Amino acid sequence: MKSFVILADATCDLSEEFQREYDIGVIPGHIELPDGTEIPAFLKWEKYSREDFYAALKKNPNGYSTSPANVAEFSAAMEPYAAENVGVLLLTISSGISGAFNFASQAREELLRKYPSAEIRIVDSMRFGPGFGLMAVYASMLRSQGKTLAETAQWLEDNKNRFHQAGWLDDLSFVAKKGRITQPKAFFGTLAGVKPIGEFDYNGLTTVLGKVKGAKTAYSVLLGYMEATIENPEEQIIFIAQTNRLPQAMEYKKMIEEKFHPKAVFVNDVFPSCGINIGPGLMAAYYMGKPISKDLSEERALFDKLTSEG
Repeated sequence: MKSFVILADATCDLSEEFQREYDIGVIPGHIELPDGTEIPAFLKWEKYSREDFYAALKKNPNGYSTSPANVAEFSAAMEPYAAENVGVLLLTISSGISGAFNFASQAREELLRKYPSAEIRIVDSMRFGPGFGLMAVYASMLRSQGKTLAETAQWLEDNKNRFHQAGWLDDLSFVAKKGRITQPKAFFGTLAGVKPIGEFDYNGLTTVLGKVKGAKTAYSVLLGYMEATIENPEEQIIFIAQTNRLPQAMEYKKMIEEKFHPKAVFVNDVFPSCGINIGPGLMAAYYMGKPISKDLSEERALFDKLTSEG
């Protein structure tokens, strides 16, 4: 019997292949379609193709909405393990943008009243999408190394602020409409050829560090940013997320492989649970590195230095 199970909500963007390889269970949230139909969040392109989904989303960004699993759904996912005294490690999307962590924590308290000896740990990833998924993969690798549930959960708590994002989003006006950034910053996305560069912040959101003109310059700045912030790249698995920007993501993958020689670089889709709130145009790498400064002052200074040198 495995030492403990690892569960994550569907905003982890781990494909079925990754779920199988790393033995991670996924708890779906909810998606509301423009016709008012509600469906479970999905992590495979079956009913929709990636291209068709993002094309439809771009035409009608306000027609789609998401919500996390509720308390009862989180409880139902964890209870079979609690009943059999199998430990549960559950990771959720950043509490800065979702109520999932709160709902999962309530479910945990209910289950502990029913199964007092159960071992259940809930970790707020303070991340979303493939950045969150990468944390779940690290948890799985720690489990494979023989780490206990408590040790794995503590490692995640101690290191979550070392999971970086280095990428761009073509159109910030879309995420501004979804309340993910403030409106004044959205003008970056309305200028032709401008690439706003983002990084995770202490609040579990993505903050724009600044902008560059053109993809060639953006790639150069991103690689420089990664070089200054990544640690032991040759030992890492790196994820690249893309929302209908596959050619750009594949080019970025090649650049990262040639410069850093990591163990592996995987290009990941962003599925609807996150994609509805991000929109088309994301292309970003996720990796482990130096701790992110609390006010992003160090990261902003680095970005300014890289762009001034360019």
